[in-house]
Amino acid sequence: MLILSRKLNEKICIGEDISVTIIEIHGEQVKIGVEAPKHVKVFRQEVLNAVQRENQAAAASSAAFDSLAELLT
Repeated sequence: MLILSRKLNEKICIGEDISVTIIEIHGEQVKIGVEAPKHVKVFRQEVLNAVQRENQAAAASSAAFDSLAELLT
């Protein structure tokens, strides 16, 4: 993991088309802005984890339903 220090209004560039800007610093909270092409998906980690858990639960539920349907036919 690369660790960088930035101050207010400073940027971090990722490749040629993604940048992260420090927008606001308030106590222990930092607001950042992400500029990226529309095809690049940007998620907060906790949101991505929740979506992945829901997808796994739905897939498991669907598999259990399919197994039950096979037993009943």
